[in-house]
Amino acid sequence: MSISDEDIAFAHELYAGVGKITHRKMMGGLSIYADGQIFAIINAEGRYYLKASGDFAETLAAEGSEKFRTEDGREMNYWTLPDDALDDPDLASDWGRRALRAL
Repeated sequence: MSISDEDIAFAHELYAGVGKITHRKMMGGLSIYADGQIFAIINAEGRYYLKASGDFAETLAAEGSEKFRTEDGREMNYWTLPDDALDDPDLASDWGRRALRAL
């Protein structure tokens, strides 16, 4: 799967409460930025991730989020957006703002 215009529009709607966001297609997925700072990605399969390390990563792990892993098993500091936020732009935006504060 590659990111479609509809996927991009949905991401902008989902994170509208974060403020003005921009995006950039990368490696079949999408990077999402607020004020030039990357805080989220969507992988080529359409999974949403938030940039996280330290305490914020622990918070996401406690919510059941999974760490991003490449096909060869390498891990990156991105964690899945909690499932309940995928249908709730207010909640998704709250998670996005928390990700930005934790950077």
